[in-house]
Parts: sequence; structure tokens; C-alpha cells
Amino acid sequence: MQLLARAKQWAQADPDPATKEELLRLIEAAQAGDKDAKGQLKDAFSGPLQFGTAGLRGALGPGESRMNEAVVVRATAGLMSWLNSKVATPRVVIGCDARYGSAQLASAAAEVVSAAGGEALKLAPAQPTPITAFAVRKLGADAGIMVTASHNPARDNGYKVYLGGRIATGPAQGVQIISPADAQIAEAIVAAKPANQVPRSRQGIVAVDVAEEYLRAVVAPSPQQDLKIVLTPMHGVGGPLCRKALQRAGFADVTLVAAQADPDPDFPTVAFPNPEEVGALDLAFETATQVGADLVIAVDPDADRCAVAIPAGQGFKQLSGEETGALLGNAVAAQGGSGTLATSIVSSRLLGEIARANGLDFVQTLTGFKWIARTPNLLYGYEEAIGHCPAPALVRDKDGIAAAVAIAKLAAKQKKAGNTLQDALDELARRFGLYQTAPLTFRVDSLPEIERAMERLRQNPPTALAGAAISKIEDLSNGTDTLPPANVLVLQTEANDRVVIRPSGTEPKLKCYLEVVLPAGDEVPYLAAKQRLERVRAEVSAACGL
Repeated sequence: MQLLARAKQWAQADPDPATKEELLRLIEAAQAGDKDAKGQLKDAFSGPLQFGTAGLRGALGPGESRMNEAVVVRATAGLMSWLNSKVATPRVVIGCDARYGSAQLASAAAEVVSAAGGEALKLAPAQPTPITAFAVRKLGADAGIMVTASHNPARDNGYKVYLGGRIATGPAQGVQIISPADAQIAEAIVAAKPANQVPRSRQGIVAVDVAEEYLRAVVAPSPQQDLKIVLTPMHGVGGPLCRKALQRAGFADVTLVAAQADPDPDFPTVAFPNPEEVGALDLAFETATQVGADLVIAVDPDADRCAVAIPAGQGFKQLSGEETGALLGNAVAAQGGSGTLATSIVSSRLLGEIARANGLDFVQTLTGFKWIARTPNLLYGYEEAIGHCPAPALVRDKDGIAAAVAIAKLAAKQKKAGNTLQDALDELARRFGLYQTAPLTFRVDSLPEIERAMERLRQNPPTALAGAAISKIEDLSNGTDTLPPANVLVLQTEANDRVVIRPSGTEPKLKCYLEVVLPAGDEVPYLAAKQRLERVRAEVSAACGL
């Protein structure tokens, strides 16, 4: 079918008057010879938005390739078709953040769930993602829908799915979908009727509020703590709940970054609403300097990730996800007992050393919390991209709010002993060696370039890195005893340095994760580690040939 015919057919079935009108204007302009309008139509109909383990994510706008009401209605129809084939009267929790369109899309999803014979449990608008993940487990829901694009740019929105209740069992309860569920749901979405023919009903939608239950479950009331905190929710939905959680944990001295405290879908004070981006915490650092803060905490716009910064010299130093992960993992391990610490294959191996030293099990999974959170007997899990799961019995996903409380408690404990979080990191280095990591990313014009680079590395891998011979090469394309197949190469040297190389799952990028390990004495060799990382980076760049 030709582009204009497809666009007209979609417009006819679009249940949202706003996107329908926008699409009809584009069609009219394209028919009149407007090249820009025709280009926009091509983008909007460049193939259906693909449903995968991360659900759906894309730019807002009309058309099959964008996030909009029509796409969400058909996605929910497909999800309900799949759920109805598994269980009677599926119970589904629906939540959303404060992005453009989120409340509208969540309401549409709830109406489809209700009309399809499901029990639609709808959270109030503008809630953190961990609340939806918590509600799936707490309410025994068979599935959860969260309308969010997390820390993506303002133009985007998304739709992620959790499974639980009678659909998922054991450690998979309340975890994001994986194969084969994603492909089966995707097939059901393809088979769904046009959006204006999908039944919808507002009858039977039940409003639920679990925020207070979440707070009581995740945070034990504590005496007042001596710690001055600056908190930014990055124009997202995490501010009120994160502040309440910190106050419940005894942290009364919490200053919100005023310009970023309230939800604003334009994210006006940051180039990208991602705490990892350079400059994203500048306002938080300014506020922290003004009030003399001991700790800076940033949760991303849907509050599932948490970034941390500490005083350093005349300013503040942002900890990496690896550093925060090691600190929190060590704190959990020190509590004793049995269980498992988990992280992904691209994250630092330091957590494994911490687990072994404390008699705990350690598991490495493929990247993403959909894998980490499935770990049986999980005590704590993290990934390098500032995602932490400190309360897996309650939230089987990244939880920036629970992580904020956990790191604040650790900082207060260190301060009471006359120490800092940097002192705690130095002590870990002296005990286990200094594990330092860095990313290396190549953006390319086409996916075949990535495959050619991976094939070059498989056929002609480097024989040494930073002067140390390569001692081990793992190709995970056929899987291992503990990991499913993945397009990943792991290089390890005789000096115990490691490089993990994999294509991005969402963008035309080749990602390399570099790690060097140096022994540490009284002086922790941060400069030497940085220099070695730079040398490894240069040699891996040459080997990739990009």
C-alpha cells in the first residue's frame, strides 16, 4: 500500500482527535507537494513501532511508527488477547509518569483492559515507575503497564509491561517481560483490530493508591539522622515520594532543587533528563554548594534510577553506577545471612569479590533488569547505568527511591564514624583491589557496520591490551551454562583487565565496557588506573576499526 493510502487508512482509525487532525494536515500538505510534510509522513509510517522486552518506546506523534493513543490501544488489545489466552479475568495494574500524553495513554490502556474482560487497577497519574512494579507484586496482578519513557528526551514516551500473578512465578513475579512472551504479545498486537474498532469501557476501572503502602514496606521509620541532602527529581515524578521516604528514614534536612522540583514534561533546565549526562546535575551542585550538603541525590524522571554525588575539593564528584553499586552491595553483604548478589555481564566484577568474601552467591546476567531481577534469592542487584534494586522482595526492578534511602543511610553511617563515602570506596579498593571502569561507544551509520566489526574481532582479536597478554576470550553467541545466547565478546588479560563488547539493542552503536584492576595500598592508584584505562581504550578502538 502506498504511503498516502496507508496514512489515510490510519487517520480514519485514529481514536484521538488531536493526532488524527495532525495527520490529516500532513496528508493534505503532502498531496499539495510539500516535501517536508511528505518526509514527516515517511517517518511516521516507517514500519510499526516494535514491541519487545522493553515494551514500546518512541517519539510522540501520529502514525504507526510513533507513540500515540492508537498504538497504545492496539498494544493493549494484543496484550489482553495474550493474557486472556492464559488466565480468566486478568488483573492488570496501569500506571504512568508526567510526560506529555502519559495520563491520556494510561486511561486508554485501562479502558481497553476493562472492555476485554480484565480487572483494570489504575494508579493515579504522575507516579514513579517503582510504584507500578510494587503494585504488580502487592496486588497480585497478572500484568502491569507503565506509560513512561524514563530519562528519554521530552519528545518521547513509552509503554513497558511487567508480568506477575498467575502468569509469572517465583523470582519472575513483577519483572519486565522476556522472550518468548514479548514475541507472543507482539504477534497478538499485529493481529489486533484497527484502534477505532477495539472495544473500550470506563466501567469497572478501579482507582488504586499504593504509595503509602510502598513507603511503609520499603522504609522503616528511623530516628533523625545527621546528614544534609540535596535532592533533584529532574523535572520528573519522584520528588514528593522520594522526599517522604528520606524523611521517614530520619533525613529531615532535605533540600529540593527548586527549579527541578515539580513535574515538567519539557525538562527545561537540562539538555537531556538523564542524571548520567554531563551537566545534568549542575543545578543540584549549585544548590548543594549553597546549603553545604553532605550528599546529592538525583532520581531520573520516572524515579527508577538514582545518581549520587559527594563533596570533593571545592565542588562535588558524581559517583559512577559501579561505585554506588559496590557501596550498596557491600552494605547488604555486611548484614550477613545468605542469598545472592547480582549484576550484569557488562558491570564490574567487584560485586562478585564482595559476595564471595561474605559467603554469598554471585550471579552475572545479560544486560537489563529483566534479567537481573529474575535472580533467585536476590538480596541486591545493580547495573552500571545507575539502576539499583535494594528491596527485591518488594520491587523486582530498578528503584531510585529505595536506592536513595539506602545510600543516604550509608552516608550518614560514614559521617557518624568521621568518614565519607569516598573513604568507604578507598577501603573497598584496599581490600579487593581498585576496579575502575569506563565505557567506549561507537555510533555508526548502519547496523551492518556493527556486525562487520564484531566479525573482525571474532576473527582477529587483539593479542594483548595495555601490555598484558589476552588470556581468555569468551564468545557468548552460543550461550553458556548460565547465560542464554547473546552477541557478546569478552576479552580478559593476564593482568585481570577485561573488555566486554556488544551491539546496542536499541541504536546503531557498538558498546565496549572497559575494566582495569590494580592492587591498592595506603595510596589508592586512581591516576594509574585512569591512565591504564586510556591505554586500553585506544587499543580496543584500533581493534574495532570503527
